[in-house]
This record gives sequence, structure tokens and C-alpha cells, in this order.
Amino acid sequence: MKRRLIGAALAAAVGVGGFATTALSAEMGDTSEPIKLAMNEWTGQHITTKVAGQILMRAGYEVEYVTAGYYPQLTAIRDNTISATLEIWSSNIGEHYTEALASGQAVDIGDLGLVPVETWFYNDAAAEACPGLPSWEALKGCAEALANAESFPNGRLLDYPADWGTSNVDRLTALNLPINSVPAGSEGALVAEIKAAQDASEPLLVMFWSPHWVHAAVTLHPVELPAYEDGCYEDASVGVNPDATYDCDWLRGRITKVAWVGMEGKWPAAHALLSSYQLSNEHQIPMMAAVDVDGGDLDEVVEAWVNDNEAVWGPWVEAATQ
Repeated sequence: MKRRLIGAALAAAVGVGGFATTALSAEMGDTSEPIKLAMNEWTGQHITTKVAGQILMRAGYEVEYVTAGYYPQLTAIRDNTISATLEIWSSNIGEHYTEALASGQAVDIGDLGLVPVETWFYNDAAAEACPGLPSWEALKGCAEALANAESFPNGRLLDYPADWGTSNVDRLTALNLPINSVPAGSEGALVAEIKAAQDASEPLLVMFWSPHWVHAAVTLHPVELPAYEDGCYEDASVGVNPDATYDCDWLRGRITKVAWVGMEGKWPAAHALLSSYQLSNEHQIPMMAAVDVDGGDLDEVVEAWVNDNEAVWGPWVEAATQ
């Protein structure tokens, strides 16, 4: 173990100059045990997590990456099976986030810095097939143009993978749309269908998000759903359908970070560093494109960004380890 710690310190000395000495003399906590960071199911989250991991290692910590489902990770974080998860989207985590915080064993450690948009998007071929778009009401009259063999005669909304969580079944019902929610198998399957529909000029309605590199490769337009109003997820009287909930767009939420409650005591500097950690759309999207479009190795892409952006992350290390 001592050899690994010395190796980490030497790597830090090479990578961050004076930060290594500062970090090793600060309140690092128990560096004999690795900090366990959750790895979820999409490329952007992998980048977010591995950038943080690289910075932690350069500050003198050991890091372990733990593959975790999006919902189950917030149970695992309560007993330090996972120490922190760094890209929680408020729009689709639901009660799992509030239950984790209510347990007293997990804490929110601040916004990540990404600006999120999640909603239904449509491609250019769908715009031609449904001339009333972007209004959501246009979908009532062109469902068959959005159908596939699985959904016909209803249209198809290519939805998030089932284990990501979604409220679209409720939303489609509340808006009285003849469209079925059909979950994709993975982020890769979502992207593959988006690109295939673009190449074949086939209409597509898809649940998707930004930031994501695919917006640089394919033109996707957001559907103008009824505007979000406070209460429309819980109170049927709020929104365009007085008899249903979820009759509105997604709340433009936040992307936050969550840690095991004991992290601050066990690894004080790491807790401070991850609390300060920020990653903007402008930083994440080029890395996603480098991995998913250009075929770059994830670890190499992340390492290159960390090497080139000490001016961004160096102050977090310095502040956390003083």
C-alpha cells in the first residue's frame, strides 16, 4: 500500500507541480482506502467521473471506479459502497434522491455546472411529416408517420432505457397522444437510432438531452410541450389536463453531486475538492465527441483534458488542501 501511495504522490508531483506537496501536508484523511466513484450508463457521466478521479489522484488519493445503476447507486452511497456520484439529473432521479438525503447517510455537495435540457426532440424528417411541429398538439395528427412495426398504428416515442427512469408513459396519457413509449436498450442504442433515422430520412420522435455530442452531428429540434408549472407532476388541477398529472414539460432542473455523509470526516480534502468541482457544457461536449464520434480512448481523452486545464482545476486542489 505504501508503494501505491508513493506512486500516487510522484504522479501528482509530475502532473501538478507544487500541488502534490501541498496536498500531502494537508488534511487528506485515510489515504489507505480508495475513494469509490460511481460509473453510470452514459459517456458524459463517465467523463465527469474520470475527470474528477484524475484530479483526486493527482491530489494524492487512490480512486476506485464502481459500475452502478442510476437508481441503485443512491442506496449504495449510504454505507460507502460508493463514496460519491457526480452527475445526478434532478429531472429523472425522482424520489431516490430525496430518500437518500432523508436517510441522513447521503449529502448533496453542490451543482456540477452543466446546464441540462431534457425533453422530446424530433428530426428534420419528422418536421416534414408533422408540419404543425414544434407544437406538441401536431403529434395528434401525425402519429402514423412516427410509427414502427412495434407501435403501429400509434406513433413511437423512442424513450430512455427502462432502468434510467422516465415519466413519459404518464405524460403521453395526460396529453392524450396516440403515441407509445418504447424504451431503448442503452444510450448507444438511442444514438444509433437517431443517426440511422437521419441517414434514412425517417421521422423520429425521441426522448433526449443536452449536453450531448449528438447535437453536433444530427439536427434535433425540441418539441414545445406545455410549459412546466409547479405542481403539475403531483396535482391534476395544474396543467392543461385537469384530470391528469405530468401534463407538462420537464422542469429544467439541476445536475448535482451526492456524497456519502462520512466523506467529509474520512477524506476532508477530497470532500472539499469534489464540492468545488465544476464541469461546463463547453468542457464536456468536446470530450464526448472525441470519444463517441472520433473513437478516442476515454482515459486518454480525459487525461489530455486534465493536462491542458490545470488553470481550471488547480485552484480547487489548492483550496481543498490548504
